[in-house]
Amino acid sequence: MGATTGLIDRRTFIKMAGAAWVATLGARGAFALERADAVFASAFMAPDGSFGVATLTEAGEIVERTALPARAHGMAYSAASKRTVAFARRPGTYAMILAADGSAEPIVIAAADGRHFYGHGCFSADGRLLYATENDFAANRGMIGIYDGTSAFARIGEFPTYGIGPHDMTLSADGRMLAIANGGIETHPDFGRTKLNLDHMEPSLTLVDTETGALIQKHALPAELSRLSTRHVDIGLKGEIWFACQYEGARDGLPPLVGHFSHGEDLAFVPLPESTTEALANYVGAIAVNRAEGLIGLTSPRGGVAVTLDARSGAVLREQRVTDAAGVAAARPGFAVSSYGGRFKERESRVAWDQHIVRLSRS
Repeated sequence: MGATTGLIDRRTFIKMAGAAWVATLGARGAFALERADAVFASAFMAPDGSFGVATLTEAGEIVERTALPARAHGMAYSAASKRTVAFARRPGTYAMILAADGSAEPIVIAAADGRHFYGHGCFSADGRLLYATENDFAANRGMIGIYDGTSAFARIGEFPTYGIGPHDMTLSADGRMLAIANGGIETHPDFGRTKLNLDHMEPSLTLVDTETGALIQKHALPAELSRLSTRHVDIGLKGEIWFACQYEGARDGLPPLVGHFSHGEDLAFVPLPESTTEALANYVGAIAVNRAEGLIGLTSPRGGVAVTLDARSGAVLREQRVTDAAGVAAARPGFAVSSYGGRFKERESRVAWDQHIVRLSRS
């Protein structure tokens, strides 16, 4: 979870999961895992319209599948507790917790009355708590639901995100703060995924104390960027928070789409070349930081492109055409990129990968 996180290797993953788990994979899955250097997970839709979550090798070979009750979106992983979570797509009301070591059956939790999930969450540093972005739709305010990972993930509390429409969040390198992307878009489950306040959006980025739920810092975007929805976040090598945005304004607006900030500092947007902003089609669907290599990865399903930036200078190092580009996660080298069409890196599978990839990693 912190800035020194690295990829889990094949031997560590097998030891973590146990021989009994490996035996359930079948010959093809076991062979794929035997050759893997890293392990990832992502939600998917199968050709028959059913949904699931899959474990993959760094080459994109599917090792294991688990059925889900409905479409999932983002995922979270805790090396400390060996748990992976798939969150329902907004405005979904379920999350499924999986035990990578085979020690427990999957747990499905439901959003509290008057709440729905926003598709993302993360674990505390020790893996004992799960935090989920949620919507208090009656009061039109973002909330963080707190779940007890030591007791069947019972909901034990909540605190505000100090914004509207929280989407993604991540834990600071020291585990003391949650960095939250409040997209600023009002929604209500009675209207599905309809965006109800595009004429008066309130996007912001907040830092919230994990112990008290108190607001530490808030960056509200200026009025001229009020249509720039702050959506996804990741942690950089020095603990800085990288964020990516989706523009709800005019197609030719070309606003800044990616930036970073640290505790006590102002937002700093990366001045991308106009051609890169145009290629991203004003929409970054996912962001990932490769801390080991000092890289930032961006994907845009609307633009059909994956972009790699230098984390120090912000310079564009690579633009790769990927039709329906979806998830991105740090790999060796660079990034693993998936697509709605079934692509994961260079491999094609008969599934539609969802928006995000989680890297199974050490603490």
